[in-house]
Amino acid sequence: MTSHSFDKIKVPANFWMELRRSNIEVYDVLRKAGLPLTIPTQSTFVTTAQYVAIWNAYSEMVDDLASYIIQFITDFEASQLPLSALAPYHARDYRDALIRMARYKQLCAPERFHISEKDEICSIELEWLYTEQPEPPLLVGITMANLLEMGRRGTRQPFRALSVDFSCPVGDIKALEDYFGCSIRVGAQRSSLTILRSDLDRPFVSYNAELLEILTPALDRSLVEQQREKSIIETVKWIMKRSLSAGRPDIQVVASELGMSDRTLQRRLTDEGTNFKQLLTVARHEQALEYLLDSTLDLKEVAFLLGYEEQNSFYRAFRLWEGDTPSNWRAIHLDSNSVTTDWPNMTNIHL
Repeated sequence: MTSHSFDKIKVPANFWMELRRSNIEVYDVLRKAGLPLTIPTQSTFVTTAQYVAIWNAYSEMVDDLASYIIQFITDFEASQLPLSALAPYHARDYRDALIRMARYKQLCAPERFHISEKDEICSIELEWLYTEQPEPPLLVGITMANLLEMGRRGTRQPFRALSVDFSCPVGDIKALEDYFGCSIRVGAQRSSLTILRSDLDRPFVSYNAELLEILTPALDRSLVEQQREKSIIETVKWIMKRSLSAGRPDIQVVASELGMSDRTLQRRLTDEGTNFKQLLTVARHEQALEYLLDSTLDLKEVAFLLGYEEQNSFYRAFRLWEGDTPSNWRAIHLDSNSVTTDWPNMTNIHL
């Protein structure tokens, strides 16, 4: 099990307080999640795996998910939010609020928002970072509801969403449809909220320029510090591994996802003693070993997931990496029960 310096989430003290207010015992949640009971008192930060485990346990201990989501999101006090989540509530308008939310979200949760505007609609899609574990239903529901609630509170207008997609079951769909004011679909690849593009121009009554002048520089500094803690190599490899099955990852696409030009990305990789082509080879090698340890995948599937058009191309590459065939390597390592071994030069980002 491998962790990284950038894979840490700060759990605010009021999270544990909220559990108690909901008559949910903190230690019951931790036991159900299989985590140390000392986390609330001795650890400010948790890994993504621990964070997701906590929220999944929390979700399982709530009887009526939909009602709980609606009550939680309508009763909470924005003033109790961490600064990274508070700033959007005092933005100039709904668009500004969503942009700020997307920018600062990673300071307090392993999530990323993708905002796209096209024709008359705007879609906000949720992506989880550093994990492929099932999304916690309660957290997903609260997150999507918060996007709409932020707009309603900021504008003081009870406008509706056009549609909402959830990646996982979130309880009583009818109750949630009444809250969002639209149809809801469950089972989407990613959770998303779709609204009218014109709603983005709605001004926020709660706009506070003075507060934003104080918060924005501080949040930007925190964001820069967080980015500095991240190894650009590990981040790029994670993006590559996630994209391999769609074909050979392109440096322009990866750079765009990191918010930089391809020249800047290549320069940063050079500064760390590598380049994009070399890193792609390393990413494929590491991912190949991980896939081969999954006995449910046949070799043809492994080749496809690694972005090889031909199985023979994968075989040739693997012989260069390991000096053996994929089938022989798999047989040896599966037989030796080495599934949990940390292989040299491997970085398993999925905890």
